[in-house]
Amino acid sequence: MRIAIVVGNPKPRSRTREVAEAVAAVLPGEVVETVDLADHAGRLFTWGDPVLDELTAKVAGCDLLVVASPTYKATYTGMLKAFLDRYPTDGLAGVVAVPVMTGGAPDHALAVETHLRPLLVELGASVPTRGLYVVMSRMAELSGITAAWAARNKAALHV
Repeated sequence: MRIAIVVGNPKPRSRTREVAEAVAAVLPGEVVETVDLADHAGRLFTWGDPVLDELTAKVAGCDLLVVASPTYKATYTGMLKAFLDRYPTDGLAGVVAVPVMTGGAPDHALAVETHLRPLLVELGASVPTRGLYVVMSRMAELSGITAAWAARNKAALHV
């Protein structure tokens, strides 16, 4: 299984990326691409950018996709939306996606289900599991959180 990770946090090498990588680590397969959008912020609105065109193709060609964003204004970041807007409807068809969001408090835990999941489905990805929302104050428990999530959801991912 080829796994890609897309992180929509404006801060490079963020805790959101750490969470996404921890999720990918509990899935069978190999991470073949990690797209930290903070590294590509200046390119996100340049249509036809060869680097982003290559990254979108690699992401669409993976088997499993972990899409992660911090919670901003009760939803995902504009940076993540700008990247995903590069795909046409069904541009992620054939990809199994895992939505992941992080936040400062559990108040917005449903954002992963009410905002990020529908976006991935609109793009044609299959999203057979509940997403994962991680409260930043629980980062010390990350391995246990991701292991518990995987135990509940691996069967639905057919992996």
